[in-house]
Amino acid sequence: MILFFFVVLFVLLILTVPIAFSLGLASTLGVFMHETLNLQVIGQVIFNSLNSFPLMAIPFFILAGNLMAVGGIAKRLVDFAMTLIGHFTGGLAMAAILTSMIFASMSGSGAATTAAIGTILIPAMVAKGYKIEYASANQAIAGSLGIIIPPSIALILFGVSAEVSISDLFLATIIPGLLITVSLMIAAFFISKKNGWKGVEQRSSLKDVGKAFKSAILALLTPVIVLGGIYGGIFTPTEASVIAVVYSFLVGFIIYREIKITDLFEIFRKSAVSTAVIMIVIGTAGLFGFYLSITGVPEMVYDMIDSTIANKIMFLLVLNILLLLMGMFMDGSAAILILVPLLLPTAIEFGIDPVHFGVIMICNLAIGLVTPPVGIDLFVVSQITKVPIMRVAKAVLPLVVIMFIDVLLITYLPFLSTWLPSVMK
Repeated sequence: MILFFFVVLFVLLILTVPIAFSLGLASTLGVFMHETLNLQVIGQVIFNSLNSFPLMAIPFFILAGNLMAVGGIAKRLVDFAMTLIGHFTGGLAMAAILTSMIFASMSGSGAATTAAIGTILIPAMVAKGYKIEYASANQAIAGSLGIIIPPSIALILFGVSAEVSISDLFLATIIPGLLITVSLMIAAFFISKKNGWKGVEQRSSLKDVGKAFKSAILALLTPVIVLGGIYGGIFTPTEASVIAVVYSFLVGFIIYREIKITDLFEIFRKSAVSTAVIMIVIGTAGLFGFYLSITGVPEMVYDMIDSTIANKIMFLLVLNILLLLMGMFMDGSAAILILVPLLLPTAIEFGIDPVHFGVIMICNLAIGLVTPPVGIDLFVVSQITKVPIMRVAKAVLPLVVIMFIDVLLITYLPFLSTWLPSVMK
């Protein structure tokens, strides 16, 4: 019966049935065929999967990200980053990465970060002589920081699925996020030096830096307010998402005056559609996890791994390869909701901290944002530049290798993930 269930799920995915409906149909069939269950349990499980206070943060962070993208925050962050590092060799490429990291701490989304910063900096890089394929690839992989740097929608999903503290997850990804940011900036410097891509002609004066900082100060305060409030115990991550919406609206609409009344309908529409898609996946993934648990699949997975993998080091290597492959073929949100109930129990048996496991998973799935065939960041930059996706994918390959090395460091040096949460407790 379990084998039949997975065959049905696999066939549906091969037929490109949307992941939410594939999970729902296969799980419904599994419940129907189960000898002790009736179909009433389906609605109850889906409702219980969505009936979670932390999940309320998702629509608000999505809305906040869309408000920031339209409200002029991205442009001011780019201007500030350019005054700091724009004069270095590869300054534009490094500014794209640095700005994406800062914007990621507000939006929580890889695609939103890629689109908001890419529309500004990719044309600027091309005008400065950068190859359009590299400019696209650099922005695509910089955008992947959107799901690593807290607050992240992917981290919220993992926290809810794994029943792990979301605040701990936010803290755990700060050092890994900085590690990946710095390594990508170093790569941008050497690639630019090799190709002769210099920075802006004139180094910004302290006056220019101060002026850009003054213009961007309200944008830079966003992560300080959101994350500072969470770690200071002033509000929960869910309440922080509401604060982010109110703050980004006030800044974009009243202070910067770049959000128009006419923009609000489209902003709300995009946010509602994105939220609905994620929530449908969460509901059906909850049913999927329920079916796996009652049929003992996690125990079977552990027994199989325990009999074939000798130690924790080998398990972590296999885990990274599996997550990397899943990220290539599946949306990150769906991968989290499917793989957590399957793999987390086994990881715990091997003595892996659930928070560390979450960081490993999120960082691997971030690579999936820039690897075909599903890599959403590739599609975003392709829409911006009109460069075919496979040309961008070819250019991004060396950067993916660098990011995967970072992931291996994060995997085998768990203190990079666990130190901050332990210190803050």
